[in-house]
Amino acid sequence: MTRDQLGGFEQLVLLAILRLGDAAYAPAIVDEIDARTGRAPAAGAVYVTLDRLEAKGLVRSRLAGASPERGGRPRRYVTVTARGVKQLRASRDALLAMWQGVDGAFEGA
Repeated sequence: MTRDQLGGFEQLVLLAILRLGDAAYAPAIVDEIDARTGRAPAAGAVYVTLDRLEAKGLVRSRLAGASPERGGRPRRYVTVTARGVKQLRASRDALLAMWQGVDGAFEGA
């Protein structure tokens, strides 16, 4: 995998962010992935992936105001950048190209 290719979990995180829109922050991303895939990722894996995606320029984050119910900590919201959307589309196109012609392999399996 080259540096520009997205891993499967990175794709899930980016898709969850796009689905959540302005409400995208780590716990909501965990919930969205769980709701869509039936598999709840570890929160730590989501935080690490968000940091990696931000370092690659595929997402950007902003801190919202701190709240007493969060112990005074601000919430970190994320959005997908134009570059992130481009990378996600390229990953989707590559996967679709690989899927072409293999449907017959699943018959009788």
